[in-house]
Amino acid sequence: MLKKGKDFLTLLDIDSEELGKILYLTEKAKKKDISQYKNILSEKNIGMIFEKPSTRTRVSFEVAINELGGKPLYLSSRDLQLKRGETISDTAKTLSRYLDGIVIRAYSHLDVKELADNASIPVINALTDMYHPCQALADLFTIKEKKREIKNVKIGYLGDGNNVCHSLMIGAVMSGADIIIACPHGYEPETDIYEASREIADNNECKITITHDPRIAALDSDVIYTDVWVSMGQEESREEKEGAFSSFQVNQNLMSIAKNDAIFMHCLPAHRGEEVISEVIDGESSVVFDQAENRLHTQIALLIYMWS
Repeated sequence: MLKKGKDFLTLLDIDSEELGKILYLTEKAKKKDISQYKNILSEKNIGMIFEKPSTRTRVSFEVAINELGGKPLYLSSRDLQLKRGETISDTAKTLSRYLDGIVIRAYSHLDVKELADNASIPVINALTDMYHPCQALADLFTIKEKKREIKNVKIGYLGDGNNVCHSLMIGAVMSGADIIIACPHGYEPETDIYEASREIADNNECKITITHDPRIAALDSDVIYTDVWVSMGQEESREEKEGAFSSFQVNQNLMSIAKNDAIFMHCLPAHRGEEVISEVIDGESSVVFDQAENRLHTQIALLIYMWS
C-alpha cells in the first residue's frame, strides 16, 4: 500500500502555490490533456466512505478514480463496523491494510481528522460539518474559467457561514480575491477559521468582510454565491432558519446591484424558491452546472496532485 503521504482535509493543508498547481492540472484535465497521468492510480483501490447521501461528490469521485485507472470501493457507513462500536482509529488502521487511499464524506470534521491521523494512507475530505474543500476547488476553477483570473475578483457570499462558506473563504483569499460574506446574526463563519483566513488575506493583500446586510455583499460583486439555508442533518432547525434567512434570498433585485457581468454560483442541490429563485438559477448569469461539471475535473486534478 502507498506510504502515508498527503492528506487533503482542508485548503489550509496546501499553500497558494499548491492550489495553483491543482487548478492548472484541472485545466489540463478539462481539456483531456492528462495522458501522462492516465494510469497514476493503476492497481490502486480507493475506499469511499459516505455517511451522507451524495450525487455530485460520489459520482464525480468514482468517475475521476476510474479515469486515472483506479478502482473505487463505495463503503456506506451503514455497512461498516463503526455503526456497531468499532473505534475510528481501529477502522483507519484496518482499512490502511487493504486500500491505497480513502475519500470520506462525514458529519463530523473531528471524526475525519481522527481517521486521517490513524490511517497510513492518504485521506481526502469529501465534506464535513466544517469544511468542503473539494467543492471550493471547483468553485475557484469556475471563477477562473469565467473571469480569466481569481485575483482581485470580488465574491459576494450570501447565506449560512457553513462548511461551503468556510472553504470558499479560505480559497478566495489564497487566490487573492476579496470576499464579502453576508449572514444573519448568529450564523457567521467560525471565528478560528475566519482568523486563519484573515491572516492569509493580509499576506495576499486582499480582504474578507463580514456583514449582516445581503445588499452589501451583492453590490458591485463579480460573483454572487449562495448555499442552502438548511444543511443535511439540520432539518430540525428549518423553521428557525427560514425565518432568519428570508431576506438573504438571491433574486433579481440582488443580482441587479451586482456587476453587469456577474455570475451566479451555487454548490447544489438548490432549494428553489428558498435561497434562490428559479429565474436566477436558470438565468443567463448562472454557471451552476458548469460549476457542478468542474467537480469532476478538479477531483481528477486533486488525485493527480496527491499521487504524483
